[in-house]
Amino acid sequence: MKPSIFLFLLFVSFGCTGGQWLTGFRKPAKNPVLTADSSYTFFCPVEQKTVRWQLADVFNPAAVTRNDSIFLLFRAEDNPAAAIGGRTSRIGLAVSADGLHFRKYEQPVLYPEPGPYQQWDYPGGCEDPRVVETEEGAYVMLYTSWNKETARLSAATSADLFHWEKQGPVFEKAHGGRFLDFWSKSGSVVARVDNDKLIATRINGRYWMYWGEQFINLAYSDDLLDWTPLLGEDGELLQVMAPRPKKFDSFLTEPGPPAIITDKGIILFYNGKNDEGELAAPSIPQGTYCGGQALFSLNEPQKFLGRMDEPFICPSLPHERTGQYQAGTTFIEGLVHFKGKWYLYYGTADSMVGVAVRMDK
Repeated sequence: MKPSIFLFLLFVSFGCTGGQWLTGFRKPAKNPVLTADSSYTFFCPVEQKTVRWQLADVFNPAAVTRNDSIFLLFRAEDNPAAAIGGRTSRIGLAVSADGLHFRKYEQPVLYPEPGPYQQWDYPGGCEDPRVVETEEGAYVMLYTSWNKETARLSAATSADLFHWEKQGPVFEKAHGGRFLDFWSKSGSVVARVDNDKLIATRINGRYWMYWGEQFINLAYSDDLLDWTPLLGEDGELLQVMAPRPKKFDSFLTEPGPPAIITDKGIILFYNGKNDEGELAAPSIPQGTYCGGQALFSLNEPQKFLGRMDEPFICPSLPHERTGQYQAGTTFIEGLVHFKGKWYLYYGTADSMVGVAVRMDK
């Protein structure tokens, strides 16, 4: 083990039940923490008209700590009359001093616009961000570009969370462009916790990212922008974790917030969807999304070590089981450590933003 990696292990030692999981989250009375608001307007540079950019829903946020505050980068949809997948998404920004009460900024910070990235980002928009900080104090966002044909995992960079520069699809160059038009989503970069910041961290000289929507795949990068998917001996994508029959993740497994380096290994927080047929877990409503945790080797990020048998968070509140996705979701995407507590932010039924909180033990 490299000495630098050994030092990173000192930052997170959970000491939870079972030793390796971060459990004990509770949903405070202040829920949801973000809801849609028709009063926010934005002049869309593609459509050349003013739109109510968060008229329909706000959900699936990334979370970052900066300047003694928590910032959420949330997905907002504009047209409540359209079906799931038929709306245009933009990414907004909100700030909080306590992790519970947020103030939204008026304009979205990432959205479809004319130029080289419009072919990827429009008309579906920019969806489901995950954000990590770099060693230099900048930020990298991995988000889904949705042109209503193919979902593509894309990157954007920022120095201040307000101004973002798009970098394009993350698999555009790898393997001769083989995966440019492959359906890709949900990039969870491996990071360490350092003074309440999640810092993207190299392992064996590379950055690593868990990604995918049904199976968990893995990719590596030298710069956090261009990523190379790992392939198996058969030349196909290496699947490092898959759904399990009769469990909460029986239909799909999808990465959530940035994966965290701990003294036990790499913890991947992920979303599991229950099947809607004979493979479904009987104890959870069919089609429901719950949150789980999996453990991977620190020295070999592709080496799966184990996962929770039961989810650590599931829909339980009324707004988590009613809305755009009525089977219910606690779709986890944002996780930060802030003033002695862990704050986990998630989308509720593709309609609002919820939070669960865990105090340090």
